[in-house]
Amino acid sequence: MTPPRQIAHIGIAVRSIDEALGFYRDQLGLVVSEIVELPERGLRIAMLPCGEAILELMEPAGDDSQIAGFLAKRGPGVHHLCLKVDDIDGSLAHLHEQGVRLVNETAELGAEGSPVAFIHPKATGGVLLELLEE
Repeated sequence: MTPPRQIAHIGIAVRSIDEALGFYRDQLGLVVSEIVELPERGLRIAMLPCGEAILELMEPAGDDSQIAGFLAKRGPGVHHLCLKVDDIDGSLAHLHEQGVRLVNETAELGAEGSPVAFIHPKATGGVLLELLEE
């Protein structure tokens, strides 16, 4: 397995993108590059580039959204860290062979339109990690 290349994005769970932008845009000066609607996943995501990485503000688009559950349990804050990899299928196969607990055995399309998969926080010391192949 080739190690991850860089941090792609940090997913931040928010109750309201509009309210969160009061800080990230108005106070920090970050610019929203796009807002992605993912109704099938119950998400609305604002992308804010920050250097080579992106801050993803993730708002639930319904009470059954995973982010709604996260917010109810933990409140707003960092949801996950996403790492860029060159070969997501190879990375997943390697991690599976090593007995690493995965959320996804196979990649699916993420908000960026690229293959993604998640590693369970119990395997990483408490951090939900997302792998992204661009």
